[in-house]
Amino acid sequence: MANFIRMNQQFITPIQLENERVLLLPLHESDFDALYTVASDPRIWEQHPQTDRWKAEVFRIFFESAIESRSAFKIIDKATGALAGSTRFYDYNVQNRSIFIGYTFYAVHYWGIGFNPSVKKLMLAHAFQYVDTIYFQVGSTNFRSQKAVEKLGARKVAETSVEYHGDGLKSNFTYEIRYHE
Repeated sequence: MANFIRMNQQFITPIQLENERVLLLPLHESDFDALYTVASDPRIWEQHPQTDRWKAEVFRIFFESAIESRSAFKIIDKATGALAGSTRFYDYNVQNRSIFIGYTFYAVHYWGIGFNPSVKKLMLAHAFQYVDTIYFQVGSTNFRSQKAVEKLGARKVAETSVEYHGDGLKSNFTYEIRYHE
């Protein structure tokens, strides 16, 4: 990860991020229907702490939080032009020079084909221009996502409880990747 220029400034959410496989574009309110079509598959949320996020009224809360963040992206498969899912940057911390990447999900047919590493490496490369540490928050029963962040080189550093929009506290693991590693 040492191939980029370090900048000592506020984190800048890019207008878009792109590599040979994916295009990340800012998420807009007008994207709700298309993104919900992807998110409405219950299999996506089986291991997630909020297993009913496939329901329209639950997904709407998630989606509106993404819009309010101003750092959420829709993920486009460049080979087909299809909407593959969504992800975002969040909780930028100036003092600790850290940020989280998460709230990521993909249509099931993008699982296990190297799509997630392509997206995350693109986001890591951008974020490491501004921060020294990137965190991922993963549900304690979301074994698929735990393996995915571990494959990126992240290591588990904490166990926490997170509130999921009225569902109460849920057990989560925090993973980190440091710039110098």
